[in-house]
Amino acid sequence: MAAQNTATTDANQAGPSDSPTGRQWLALSVLVLSQLAVWLDNTVLNVALKTLADPTEGLGASPNQLQWSISSYTLVFAVLLFTGGVLADRYGHRRLLLTGMVLFGAASVWAAYSGSATELIVARGAMGIGSALIMPATLALIAQVFDERHRATAIAIWSGSSAIAIATGPMLSGVLLDHFWWGSVFLVNVPIVVACVAGSFVFLPGVVTRVRQKFDPLGVVLSTAGLFAIVWGVIEGGHRNDWTDPAIVGALAGGVLLVAVFVLVELRVANPSFDVRLFRDIRFTGASVAVMLTFFGLNGSMYYTSFYLQGVHGQTPLECGLSIAPVALGVLLGAPLSAKLVRAYGVGPVVTAAMLIATSGFVAYVFLDEHSGLPLFWVFLILQGLGMGAAVAPTTEAIMAILPADRTGAGSAVNNSLRQIGGVLGVAVLGSVLVSVYRDRVTPRLNGLPSRAADGAAESPEATRLLGAKMRLPRLSDIADQGFVHAMHVASVVGAAAAAAGALIVWWGFRKTSSGARSSM
Repeated sequence: MAAQNTATTDANQAGPSDSPTGRQWLALSVLVLSQLAVWLDNTVLNVALKTLADPTEGLGASPNQLQWSISSYTLVFAVLLFTGGVLADRYGHRRLLLTGMVLFGAASVWAAYSGSATELIVARGAMGIGSALIMPATLALIAQVFDERHRATAIAIWSGSSAIAIATGPMLSGVLLDHFWWGSVFLVNVPIVVACVAGSFVFLPGVVTRVRQKFDPLGVVLSTAGLFAIVWGVIEGGHRNDWTDPAIVGALAGGVLLVAVFVLVELRVANPSFDVRLFRDIRFTGASVAVMLTFFGLNGSMYYTSFYLQGVHGQTPLECGLSIAPVALGVLLGAPLSAKLVRAYGVGPVVTAAMLIATSGFVAYVFLDEHSGLPLFWVFLILQGLGMGAAVAPTTEAIMAILPADRTGAGSAVNNSLRQIGGVLGVAVLGSVLVSVYRDRVTPRLNGLPSRAADGAAESPEATRLLGAKMRLPRLSDIADQGFVHAMHVASVVGAAAAAAGALIVWWGFRKTSSGARSSM
């Protein structure tokens, strides 16, 4: 036990001017790598979407199956983070981290060898369970390993490390898809899992806290059912292109009702897994909403960016991965810069400005067309990354500063669950906007084709191009490109509106507490 707790002891015994020890940095490396596995899985899949849609090279996945291949992971991840945080506080953060890594690795192998799109969606859900155990433990362990003098720096590194996945994920996916089959993008998780498990035993504290939080099964069921109904309604509504369908309306209304009941239940539970009372603090609310809307935009834009590069510009998966990399440069610049600016100006002004920069990155997409050069596209990606990187680290630290010391696991689950809820809604909403607008734009231009063929071709740009190749009609490829670019413009405007709303909420939440925000950092 003494060896396991060395990192914590070092943090407690270090002098006022001491820097973190080498062992503490190694512990942080394990935690960053654990988080990297979770993020890497999201980013590698974005580049593989077009391949998965191919009936020969992939699984012939439809647009809504592609959305669910992403959303099943993030949805399960988001709703079970509450439970993961409680379990981590109750049974030990390192123990839950190890359990989650093993489950995540096993589910990654299952996903790699899935025989159908449906099986892949289920396997991705199993990966989400593993991630829900990993993420709360990583942030809580940072709080154990580093004291308040170095914790903000460690959290900034932990938050900014997502940029590594944003940069390397697409490129790694491109390399693998150029040489192997689509399942190889999931097998890349296995060596990361092995390294993290080994490092956890050596460098992470194994203390089991004395917190004995009661489980909240009703809250888990209500949140899972409510979010699932909302996401299903959004994705299926875009797929059917009929938002008045009773099934769609019922799912959306039922989901909102279940979430409302969930909030009421959590307010009455003595030890809720998701403490909605924290949202009475306007700083907590502002920071939480900013995190959610940041990842709404990031995940949503990454979904359609892959199709723009591979479909409209005809890039290979590797070329696509390299083209997406500049967004990581923006994140890497924004995260450390924000830490310095927050000390001078406070959380509110810095995050508000960051969200407005991200908004401008979304708006800029309307200037892209099927003939735009890549340098212009890269500038827009850097703008997006800069805004997102500068927003995430300060908001994460602000959220953790408000949490009770004995609720770090459950508290970090709130932070991470809002990230994932924002991400799954981003893919669901922006993906559905993309599908609906594309269909409306392309359908009138398919007049003269057999009705059944035209209906199928209007489902997605890939389907339109495939029909054009079969019927030897090159004009259908141009129709697909033009229709997709128009749909991307509309989706980008929706993403910009979400980022702008986040800026407004942060400004409102921190407008009277900027001095308090500075002191908390």
